[in-house]
Formats: sequence, structure tokens, C-alpha cells
Amino acid sequence: MLDIGVIHGRFQVLHNDHLKYLMAGKERCRHLVVGITNPDPTQTREDAADLKRSSPAANPLNYFERYIMVRDAISQEGISLVDFSVVPFPINMPELYKYYVPIDSTFFLTIYDQWGRRKLELFESLGLKTEILWERPLHKKGLSGADIRKRMVVEEPWEALVPPSTRLLMKKWGIPERLRKVQQQSSS
Repeated sequence: MLDIGVIHGRFQVLHNDHLKYLMAGKERCRHLVVGITNPDPTQTREDAADLKRSSPAANPLNYFERYIMVRDAISQEGISLVDFSVVPFPINMPELYKYYVPIDSTFFLTIYDQWGRRKLELFESLGLKTEILWERPLHKKGLSGADIRKRMVVEEPWEALVPPSTRLLMKKWGIPERLRKVQQQSSS
């Protein structure tokens, strides 16, 4: 078992497949550092491998909301707060990694598409140790945050697709309503 592992994601909105990914990383290390990508607009850059992931519409939750959401979901799985950390991780700004995560750790990732391959290439070009948790074709990816957000906007059932703690937070913070307002504003 590794001492420290680093895993990352936008978690816009954290869903059940995100939780499986996070738990797969935690199973491989004593302490898991969860990096939240696109932590704020100043640390978000477009990447040709996936232009949509950098847009404001794809990033409706702020860093703090995602921090709480990730923390609560992992804790709800019975993982002690001393066994994981949640930090910002400006994925498109590799020159900043050393300020947020232990770069001598193993970086976990999954690959479904060109974006996953691009991240692996980036990590390897920086000399980071990597471990691919799994690689699958895009049509076998499963849930996506975009699908959850879309369901919220059009008022389709989404609650069973997210961990219980995420469901409570989304309702408490009025995220479905926020997403509908953003959709209406972008349509105007």
C-alpha cells in the first residue's frame, strides 16, 4: 500500500461513479489527497482535448461547495478525516502543482477519452508517478456530472445517481434552481 496518493476531478456534481473512483484511489494508499480541478476561474484554462470542461456552465459549483461535497461523501463511506485531504488542483497549470499536492506521490487517474490520455501525458512529462485505475471506452464511462446537471435543469430524477450527502447538499444549496437560472440566462 502506498503512503500518499493523489486523485483529482472537477466533481461538478459529485455522483456515484465519482465516489467509486475516489474509493478505488483510497484503497491503494493510507492517505488520499483529492485535488479539485478548476478551483476558480483564474486557475482554469481551456485544453483542446476537452474544450467544454472549462466553460462557466460546466463549472457551476464553487471550490468550497465542492470541497464540502467531496469531504462529506468520503466521510459518509466511513473514511476518517485524518485519512484524506481535499485541496485545489489547477490541472491546466502544472507549474502550480507543487504548491497544492505532494508531487512525489502517486497520481491516480482513469482514462475514457482524449482528455484522460492528455492528463496521463502531462503527468508523465512532469516525471510524476502515475497509476491508471482503469481505462474504458467513453461509451462505458457511466455517469457524468454533465448528465446530472442536465437532469436537474429539466427536472428529471437525479437523486439516486449521487451519494446521500450530495443529494442533501444539492437541495440545501438550491443547486437545481441555480442551474435552471444559469440555463435561462444563457438562452436569453
